[in-house]
Order: sequence, then C-alpha cells, then structure tokens
Amino acid sequence: MRNFLWVLITWSFVMASSPHIETAIAQEKDNFIWNAGVASVNITPKLPMWMAGYGSRNRPGDEVVQPIHAKALAIEDKNGKIAVIVTLDILGIPRIVRDAVEEQVKSQFGVSPSYLMMNASHTHSGPEIRAIETFFGKENPQRTERVNLYRDNLEKKIVKVIEEAFSKMEPAKIGYAKGSAGFAINRRENYLLADDDIRKGLRPNTEGPVDHDVPILEVTSIDGSLVAVLFGYAAHATTIGGYAFHGDYAGFAQHHIEEFNPGAVALFMAGAGGDQNPHPRRNMVDGLSGYDLADMHGRTLALAVEAARNAHPILIEARLESILEEVQLEYLPAPGREELQRDAESSNRTVRENAQVLLGWLDRDGQLPIQYSYPVQVMHFGDELTLVALASEVVVDYSLRLKRELSGQNVWVASYSNDFLGYIPSHRIWLEGGYEGGDSMTFSSTTLYRGAAHPNIWAPTIEREIIKKVHELDGRIQYRQ
Repeated sequence: MRNFLWVLITWSFVMASSPHIETAIAQEKDNFIWNAGVASVNITPKLPMWMAGYGSRNRPGDEVVQPIHAKALAIEDKNGKIAVIVTLDILGIPRIVRDAVEEQVKSQFGVSPSYLMMNASHTHSGPEIRAIETFFGKENPQRTERVNLYRDNLEKKIVKVIEEAFSKMEPAKIGYAKGSAGFAINRRENYLLADDDIRKGLRPNTEGPVDHDVPILEVTSIDGSLVAVLFGYAAHATTIGGYAFHGDYAGFAQHHIEEFNPGAVALFMAGAGGDQNPHPRRNMVDGLSGYDLADMHGRTLALAVEAARNAHPILIEARLESILEEVQLEYLPAPGREELQRDAESSNRTVRENAQVLLGWLDRDGQLPIQYSYPVQVMHFGDELTLVALASEVVVDYSLRLKRELSGQNVWVASYSNDFLGYIPSHRIWLEGGYEGGDSMTFSSTTLYRGAAHPNIWAPTIEREIIKKVHELDGRIQYRQ
C-alpha cells in the first residue's frame, strides 16, 4: 500500500509539472532557431574587361568559362542581432568598396559595421576593380573609366544581393562541421636555394606548413532541407592563367555543391592561403588542362564539404557576437627623398613606378606614412564557433597559430576579408624574406587599392600586433557573454 501511494504521488507530481517541462524543452529548442536568408547575383563583367591577379596580362579578358558571383548570407540570432556575410569571386576587396557597402548596409538595413563580413575568393581570373593609372607604366583613361564603372556597379549589386537575402529570411538551424581536402601545398621552396628574383621560392614545398581543413556552416530550414552552405579553404585560386573569366577551383566547388543540392546556395570563403597554391595546376599533368585541374580540385573540395555535412554537424545556439576594429601595423622607416629620386630613374619599371608614386605622396603631404590601419574581425556563433576574419593575403602560420591559441572548441580563420593591401607575413616568413616576406611589397604597392604605395616593408612586429588584436577582440566577446 505504501509503495502504491508513493507511485501515485510521484505520478501526480510528474503530471502536474509536465507542462513546465514541456515549456522548458520548447524554450531550449527555440535557443537553436535562427532566422536566415541567402541570395546570389551574377557579377560577370561585359566583355572585353581588364582582369586582376596576374601582372603579365597586357590586354583585357575576352572569354567567360564560368560565371562569377556575389553571394550574401543574412542571419539573425534569438536576440535580434543580425550579421551579413558576403562572398565574392574576385581577387580582393578594396577598402573603398567595403566602406561604400558598409555605409549602405547600415543605413538601409540597420546592420552594424562590426556585423558585416566581406570575403573575396582571390580568384586570379576575375575582373579588375582598381583604377591605378601608373599600373603597366602609362595612363590609360579608357581602362580607368571601364574599371570604375564596373566597381560602381559591383557595389550596387552587393547591396542588392544583401537586400534579397534579407527578403528571404525564415526560421532556420545552423550547424558547424569540418572536412579535409589535400590539394593545397606550401609554395615556399627553400628561398635561399631559389633563383634570385622577386618570385624566388614560389615553388612547391612538400615539407612546408599547410592547413587542409574545410570548415563549413550548414544552414537548414526547420524541415531539414539545405538552404545554404558556407565553406572555406586555404589556397590561392591560381590553378589557371589566361584571359578567361571564372572562379577557379573555388568557383567550380560552389557549382558542384549547388549541383549536389538543388535550390541551395554555396558560398566560398578564402582561408589563410597567402603562401599556399593548389597542386597540381596549370598544365602540370599530361592530358589535363588547367581547367580540368581546377574542376578536379573543385570536385575534391565539394566532396569534402559533403563529407563534413554527413558527419553530424554541431548545432549552433542562436547567439551572435561580432567586433570589427583596426590595429596599426608599422612599416620599416621609409626611404628619403634622395633615394626615391634615384629609384624614380631606375630601369626596373616596378621600382621606378613605386618611387614615382611615393614622391607624389611626399610632395602632397610632406611625409610618408609610418603605419597602416589594418581591420581585424572576430565573430562568435554561440559557444560553438569562433570565426576570425583577417584582411588581405595572410599566410598559413596565422591560421595554425590561432587554432592552437584561441579558446573554444572550433576556430575558423578567413583571410582576404574587408580590405586588400598585399601580403601579411608571419614573423617566421618575415625573417626568411622572399616574395611573401617583403619582396612583393614594392610589386604590389602600385596596385594598392587606396591609390597609394607602401613606403617600405612591414616592421618585424606585424604578427605580434595582429595576433594580439585577435586575442583582445576574442576576450572582449567572451567577457560580454
């Protein structure tokens, strides 16, 4: 009798409390419900059009092998915080483009600049969006006009695709997973043994550091159908040269993922691949063209994404935090006027043009800059994922280090984000020198997107300052949570 009464009392208690349990369970489920929308727009230029990525090109591109796109993923957490991630099949994102889009997105959609992340795939077969008339040695008003027109239209298309992503927002779940693809290879063969030129060491180094991770964010509707997949990889998009437009391996990967998943949108985000190349590439394999190899690498990457998706992604709580700030990166002391005047008469075109730009800057402002304002962005998705977005051509050492040092179970490092200003070496590579270590600063400075030149190579403190800033922003987000 006593046992019967105990069972009866217990059952009565459970029945009385079950509505509260059901409510708690429902609330817990709601914690993982986001709002999300995704959209894509074709940004393939009208032909002929100047191309970016390879300085040896001396005429506009005149063929399209594969359309290129701008894509936007808009997400809203349970507290109403909204972030927008924009991916682009272009070489890099000029600061002037980032600033223009940022202003429009803030005014039209109320999105804080800290919650806008823009990433370029770094395809070397996309359109030129720079209007630096000293590039190629002579002023070219027709080229400048065409490039400026394309850039203006690109900004409008980016804002439009963001607007479309907002219009498609609906309840969704977001999961994180990680695959692997092995075609990226370190390209810094022992620089001391390489040919003594500006590109010394740009050959495969099978012993060099790599990052073969393929991180993904899977966005699914409440019924489980795939809405979008954001994925990343760390390698230059340089499988192919020539004068045809395409997204290289990253473009092929997006295409194949969307083939596998009709109705879904695939967005590629470039990782810290400043010293990484796809391998093999160009015409390295008998019987296979560069396009064949790009398609092969794209399929490999697409299959890695599908493998990650089928490995039970971690469901992410609908909680979002993001900070975007700048850190001041120091240059080594700039050369004096006399040295610049000598360089301005050099037989080397790159040295000559670089010096001419710097002399013009010196005449205009009376001094050359001593530092550069470099954007760093850290975004937290719940407690499950930390996404770090660094500007320009960051080498793989940064990704490997941040994955070791940052707290949390999953860290994703993207580069080519929010600005484009040349190579960002680690301290190790700065000491080694070579193309990514500093030699390219003169080469890339005449194409600097702010219309100016780098006065010198970076100071040896560059890695320390960037890593310190990432830790600072990550710590502030942890504190706020």
